[in-house]
Amino acid sequence: MANPAQKPNVLFFFTDQQRFDTTGVHGNPLDLTPNFDRFAQQGTHLYNCFTPQPVCGPARSCLQSGQYATTTGCYRNGIPLPQTTKALANYFNDAGYQTGYIGKWHLADSANKGAVSEKERGGYQYWLGANLLEFVSDAYDMNLYDNDNAKVHLPGYRVDAQTDAAIRYIDEHKDKPFFLFLSFLEPHHQNHIDDYPPPDGYRERYAGRWTPPDLAALGGSTQQHIAGYYGMVKRLDEAFGRLLDALKSLALLENTIVVFTSDHGCHFKTRNDEYKRSCHESSIRVPAAISGPGFTSGGQIQKLVSTLDLPPTLLDAVGIEMPEQMQGRSIMPLINREKVDWPEEIFVQISESQVGRAVRTQRWKYGVDAPDKSGWDDMSAETYVEQYLYDLASDPYELFNLIDLESHKQIAAVMRDRLKRRMVEAGEKEPSILPSPNPKISFGQRKIFAGEEYL
Repeated sequence: MANPAQKPNVLFFFTDQQRFDTTGVHGNPLDLTPNFDRFAQQGTHLYNCFTPQPVCGPARSCLQSGQYATTTGCYRNGIPLPQTTKALANYFNDAGYQTGYIGKWHLADSANKGAVSEKERGGYQYWLGANLLEFVSDAYDMNLYDNDNAKVHLPGYRVDAQTDAAIRYIDEHKDKPFFLFLSFLEPHHQNHIDDYPPPDGYRERYAGRWTPPDLAALGGSTQQHIAGYYGMVKRLDEAFGRLLDALKSLALLENTIVVFTSDHGCHFKTRNDEYKRSCHESSIRVPAAISGPGFTSGGQIQKLVSTLDLPPTLLDAVGIEMPEQMQGRSIMPLINREKVDWPEEIFVQISESQVGRAVRTQRWKYGVDAPDKSGWDDMSAETYVEQYLYDLASDPYELFNLIDLESHKQIAAVMRDRLKRRMVEAGEKEPSILPSPNPKISFGQRKIFAGEEYL
């Protein structure tokens, strides 16, 4: 039996490319996530949670290090997390925790699609992972690599195979505090077939069902892919419920901090020619909730939170001193309803599709682009050009770009200053930001629909 006086365990349930509005607590009507919904309502629901970088590797570098991608240098995929960067597992190791990692890593040398060398594992003691899981496994062919880099084939649908491995880990390590990071590929697409393969029979459940308004308006690959995507989300939620049941059956649930979130969202080729790498809500807003000691009955947090805030939050929650180099903030004061000077905006860096930056407040979204820079080759720029301004109060699905309009120049100026300040706080040099090159016209003369002009 677990000792209730020991330090709380930590279980991190991490999905890949999951939109926030796949969940019932964010209005999805298809009952895809009853376990997450109940978990969020009973624990602490981070209603407005965003990734600081909507690309797999960079987003993961932020979460493991608590630092922006431009700080670690992992600004795009294919750049390993520097071995000099102290990652989450290192802090938990130092505090006497058993640390384990199961699933997709995406922070080692990209030449190694499967096996990850010990020095590139971020300090995790137990290892059952793959660097690029989408390239070494399929929905019904799950392969990971153990501490000795031996290939391990796990039976079952990929989500279930990983969940089974996590339950085994928890059972075998229940007598001492553990920190387990469980990183799924789902609901990310399977690259070599450009599809979202759910368990057999699940795609049929959701074909022709509810479509988020941005996807309904813009199309993209939505009707080709969303039924499979929803099926993957459903199976993830069932797996999440199984893990909670396992913790309860082992008398660990009351003393385990459980975190659920995703690295970024998915826009189904509506904002660029693939699935993410934009600053639209569909790319950057993610489901997020925490429960367990310090988080149970925390309610719904409406403040804007970044997944960059989760590493210092976890350290704070278990009593580990928060290091100065972490650039996020602990949300514990928000949960405890303390008066705190919390930022009014979140900051996002974008790579690969562009060299871009954005800030989002409760109402406004403002973004800039460096058109003369390569999103793959360049980490940042000295000069940016205004790209978009959205009024999220009247246009929550970001269909009308207001950046050109004379009526919104003052708002753009305020957001421009916010963006520059946040870039400097993140360690970047203050840039020059040029106005949108389009002529100043009134809203009545032109509507901007998803970035294209309709007269």
